[in-house]
Amino acid sequence: MIVPMKKVSLVVLDTARRDAVKKLRSLGVVHVEALEGSGQALSAFKEASSQTDKAIGILDEIKLPKKQLPSSVPFISVQEGAKTVERIVSLSEKKKALLDSISQDTQELERMVRWGTVSPEDFSELAAHGIFLYPYEIPQDKYALIGDSVETVLVNSNGGTSRFLLLSSAEITQKPEGLPPEAYAVPLPRASTERLERDIAAHMQEVTAIEAELRQHKRYREALVSYKAALATDIEAETLFTGMGHEEDSPNPDTALAWLTGYVPVDSFANFEAAARQYEWAFVATDPADDDPVPTKLHNNRLVSLIYPLTDFLDVTPGYREYDISGWFLLFFCVFFAMIFGDAGYGALIALVGVMLAFKSKRADSVSVLVILLGFCTMVWGTLTCTCFGIEAARLPAWFVKLSAISPFSPEGIGRNGLKIGADGANVNQKIFCFVLALVQLSIAHVKGIAANRKSLKAFGELGALLELWGMFYVVMSMVVDSVKYPLGITNQTIMLFNGRLALPYLAVGVLLFGFVLNFVFSNYEGSIGASVLESCKNIISVLLGIVNVFSDIVSYIRLWAVALAGAAISSTVNAMAGPMLGKLVLVAGGVVLLLFGHGLNLMLNLLSVIVHGVRLNTLEFSTHLGMTWSGIRYRPFRNNGTGTEW
Repeated sequence: MIVPMKKVSLVVLDTARRDAVKKLRSLGVVHVEALEGSGQALSAFKEASSQTDKAIGILDEIKLPKKQLPSSVPFISVQEGAKTVERIVSLSEKKKALLDSISQDTQELERMVRWGTVSPEDFSELAAHGIFLYPYEIPQDKYALIGDSVETVLVNSNGGTSRFLLLSSAEITQKPEGLPPEAYAVPLPRASTERLERDIAAHMQEVTAIEAELRQHKRYREALVSYKAALATDIEAETLFTGMGHEEDSPNPDTALAWLTGYVPVDSFANFEAAARQYEWAFVATDPADDDPVPTKLHNNRLVSLIYPLTDFLDVTPGYREYDISGWFLLFFCVFFAMIFGDAGYGALIALVGVMLAFKSKRADSVSVLVILLGFCTMVWGTLTCTCFGIEAARLPAWFVKLSAISPFSPEGIGRNGLKIGADGANVNQKIFCFVLALVQLSIAHVKGIAANRKSLKAFGELGALLELWGMFYVVMSMVVDSVKYPLGITNQTIMLFNGRLALPYLAVGVLLFGFVLNFVFSNYEGSIGASVLESCKNIISVLLGIVNVFSDIVSYIRLWAVALAGAAISSTVNAMAGPMLGKLVLVAGGVVLLLFGHGLNLMLNLLSVIVHGVRLNTLEFSTHLGMTWSGIRYRPFRNNGTGTEW
């Protein structure tokens, strides 16, 4: 359920503002409305947080084998954290500067490699004695074109290029006329080539030393994460302190007031009220207005709360005045997950991963229990469809095949006539099950809408949408599943109702049309039927497309069958490729690698499909019929989320 909130306006003395912020943080129940802070202290905290992010990123770039990882330091003080961050960042920047210098010097050496040993100091010393030398390069076949008025000393010719020194008794600022245009001056290096080689070697040693020190600093990675959390708390506190409204020009600073607005869950309001009395705070508590940015706090039992790790990962939060569908989300997500993976063997592996996570954390937290639950559901569906690592039914254990024989979704299942259902029959039954899932889940959405609007005629609009859904279900069955078995007209296969007086197709179309009329008249009801009809007329195109949307939403659930079929095909293909290899001793290792890679890839693709398809059906199709936009603000009370803060 969504916990009701109280909007509180808190007033304190401005002189006690900082102390009030500290006490509010210790109380940890008030979700404060967004404020804009300012000041040097806040800027310093943000800069420190940014530098800490940079330091953590630097450490994450260092990849070491597990045996070489230094022992982790879980916590350091604020002062040590600041010094560690500064040292890591400075080392990284120094390393970058050294690498840039090495790169530049290496390029210089490569540029002068055909000139031999070159020293700019030698050129300067000769110039001091009136001998000016300028290095030039020219294509080898053009060297003979140099005019007699130009004195040159040929250094060497190789690689199609001639290198020479232009000799002059005076400093030359322009290119002499006797030089061909193909001749170009070669700039001298910043230092002698011998000096460049020494500098490169020295800088490489420094880089090696820096990398060794950074590897040692990797032990502080977890400590810096905690330090960053502490800084985040400082930033939040400083933002609140400087962003609170307060009297700036009060004639008596001792009586000046400061204030803020926030939200407190009703189940924590007693604690807030007691704290306000204890600290002598003035406050006003009211029910939130419709346009208030009220945060959403969810509270459910332990079973329903298993879905929270997924919704937190997806960062989806229902609006304060929307529905809490956590229970339905968990139920249908488990079914969707099981159908998409669709393999009992995969389900066993997933459940095993959940057990390992529980042992690793030494407790069965929500994540591990959710993984175990999803694995178990996948095992159940895999048994119902007689699927285990894509192995043919003839090669599976007899007890497993016998279990699946009771299922209409298994090729090995036995129908009412005592005959095996077969692959085609199982596929048809799975398609029908997908559409039944759609009918059930989307019907729940509109039933909730009817209940929410039970005091308004708008409930008839939701009833109309529900009838549209039921009528369209038969249309989908006819157009997608089997037009012969589920005809839209009168045939030998048509199901007749009321002693043959009414054909099921006509009933379905009638329900569909009647639902459309109800939805058209009442869907926009806000106190006036006429205004509601007029609004529907204004949006007639959207209203008509709504019928198409109902059809597409139901058909959208076929993705569960299609994705599962693709996964089963991949499993079967991998087994077919690896099977012959396992029969030969020399190729067994290759066959095992192929099986691990193929099924591992299939597991990853299925996981991606769950995120893309399984989540979508809950957060889009189901939520759209509920009228949910997932635009909620998560309840984040102002509290101390880190230790060792300066606040």
